[in-house]
Amino acid sequence: MAKSLTGIVTSDKADKTIVITVTSRETHPIYGKQYTVNRKYAAHDEKNEAHEGDRVTIKETRPISKNKSFTLVSVDERSHGSIELKDETVEEEK
Repeated sequence: MAKSLTGIVTSDKADKTIVITVTSRETHPIYGKQYTVNRKYAAHDEKNEAHEGDRVTIKETRPISKNKSFTLVSVDERSHGSIELKDETVEEEK
């Protein structure tokens, strides 16, 4: 059974490749304290359909390159984009 992960796309700059950050909570074996762990995975995106900020699901596959062993399964949620505020400058007439 292939491993399946869900995470946020942090980079889509490369052609047919996306970088996904998967956040998980783990418990320390001795102290019992919980902490968050961020792991990055490179995944193959054949159609370049995922973009930065999207929540995606990836699955394990045969190695495609040195760093890519995952492929994109689906885009679960699209990012809503960032809001850019324009600075309006008022010029005074002399």
